[in-house]
Amino acid sequence: MAKRLSEHLNSLYVGAANKMRPKKTRRRIVAYVEGYDDVSFWRSVLDEFEDEEHYFEVMLPSRTSLGKGKKLVLTNQLGEQLGENMIACVDADYDYLLQNANYTSRFINRSPYVFHTYVYAIENYQCYAPSLHSVCVMATLNDHQLVDLEGFMRKYSIIIWPLFVWSIWAYRNNCYREFTMTDFGNIISFGEINVYHPENTLEAVRRRVNRKMAALQHHFPEAKRSYEPLKKELLRLGVTPETTYLYIQGHTLFDNVISPLLVPVCTLLRKEREREIHRLAEHEVQMQNELSSYQHSQNPVEAMLRKNQNFKTAPPYQLLRRDLSRLMERIRRSEEEKIQTADAQQPEEIQNQD
Repeated sequence: MAKRLSEHLNSLYVGAANKMRPKKTRRRIVAYVEGYDDVSFWRSVLDEFEDEEHYFEVMLPSRTSLGKGKKLVLTNQLGEQLGENMIACVDADYDYLLQNANYTSRFINRSPYVFHTYVYAIENYQCYAPSLHSVCVMATLNDHQLVDLEGFMRKYSIIIWPLFVWSIWAYRNNCYREFTMTDFGNIISFGEINVYHPENTLEAVRRRVNRKMAALQHHFPEAKRSYEPLKKELLRLGVTPETTYLYIQGHTLFDNVISPLLVPVCTLLRKEREREIHRLAEHEVQMQNELSSYQHSQNPVEAMLRKNQNFKTAPPYQLLRRDLSRLMERIRRSEEEKIQTADAQQPEEIQNQD
């Protein structure tokens, strides 16, 4: 009971604190996020919307426990208290694409104080295809483009697109136990990749996708009428065959697709740079010093992916920016209305005192 009361008072406390602040002090807006990894991501997002009058404080969902996660942010303690002083920033998961098929989907799609990624999770932004070459450069300090990574991800997305529609269909029609997200992830994940012949990996994924599609069509003949309308709806929501990877499970994309793709690419880029050092060094001492310097300057691929912020041109991110812009406009209008109301009441109060 005490825990619930504490969280209930939290939003009221933030609002009261804002009212008591001096006029020149910036207004604090608390942004609750799911977990540790989300803090840095949402800080980079919200930075753009701070000004001389408003700032955000990104926080975990509870001050009274170590609990984390989307459910805690939305439903357990904070959901009913969200407002202009307290917002929730969460991964969209499938909830955006489910379009109000369950409680959580309705909540994140309808609440003006819940902000979601539109793509499945923050990892999908970190793996944004046009930024992958830059990630390799940060990891290896070698700008040679061995593989057309953006083109590869475009082809990969087109291959998995029809099975992704099936995945959404299964969740919308309460058949997800028969075609789980884990099943889908296993089919579209990579094994080892031959960097010189990446098309072989794509072909293997294509064969698995086609086999599963045939099995699903046989198992769910009733889906024939609703599959095509769902595909058109997903297109309207912003999912395209070329960008399907942005909407698959984030951990699957990060761990089982992008990392297996980038690690061998970066390994070759490092070897290429080391061969160049061997070739250009004038003597052994210079070679060893240069190799040591280069090796100390390298960074792990996964770490560079997690720090990647070159996703802000992505179309789904523009939808998130739009939502946050609307929040700030709403807050400014509310503040202006309060000032106008206070100004209008002031003469009456002075008159009553006389």
